[in-house]
Amino acid sequence: MAKKAFCVGINDYPGTGNDLNGCVNDAHAWADLLVAHYDFPQADVKLLSDKQATKANILAGLKALLAGARAGDVLVFTNSSHGTYIVDTDGDEPDRYDEALVPYDFQKNLIADDELRALFADLPAGVRLAMISDSCHSGSVTRDVLPAILPPPRPRLLRPGEFGRPDLPDAKLAKLRSSHRKGYPQSGMKETLLSGCESTEYSYDAQIGGTFHGAMTYYAIEAITEANYRITYADLARVVNEKLLAEGYRQTPQLEGKTKNKKKQIFV
Repeated sequence: MAKKAFCVGINDYPGTGNDLNGCVNDAHAWADLLVAHYDFPQADVKLLSDKQATKANILAGLKALLAGARAGDVLVFTNSSHGTYIVDTDGDEPDRYDEALVPYDFQKNLIADDELRALFADLPAGVRLAMISDSCHSGSVTRDVLPAILPPPRPRLLRPGEFGRPDLPDAKLAKLRSSHRKGYPQSGMKETLLSGCESTEYSYDAQIGGTFHGAMTYYAIEAITEANYRITYADLARVVNEKLLAEGYRQTPQLEGKTKNKKKQIFV
């Protein structure tokens, strides 16, 4: 049984004035957790950050993670970055959109959810793949700096208008998402996905304990540690939501995948 992981963190977004602070820390935190407490070999946990985290390099890393996977293998992909969306247009009226991850070279390249779905589609039966996405694999989701004294939230979504693509209001995105997702039920997912928040919310980049992290990542790792590293995906999602609510974060992490996979212990 192989255990492999690929952890991506991107703080640096050149030319946007919209850099983040906690994403690289997130990537290292997940990698350290997997090696120290889940017996992932150090050599099989790959890290990618900032200018290295181009679309081509991320997709190559994912293909390497999935290559040769067999039943019983445990694979983990974590991503901490900005999120955005791609609007498909029909004349002047947008009729749907795709959620996207934002790599370092986002001015020319994005990673749409369809591309990830295509990569995961051929995963052999019995391979356990977990994806932790903070920010979210979601259209209207990004991070937001949350200072100690909270002012009105300032969204840090990389809106498509910032790099020359069609933009939509959040309310329109929510309506489109409900119809767009009907063709992709959770029962058909081969991966188990824990995302940072709902599609109409923001994920937060926060200074917690003197260090920047994604709020979801920080409290997820705290929950895992408190459970002595034995917790199901379903319980992890529940506890993380409780912690974020108690700390005043306006985000609701989502767990997606087959029901039987949600009930399994994480990373085993």
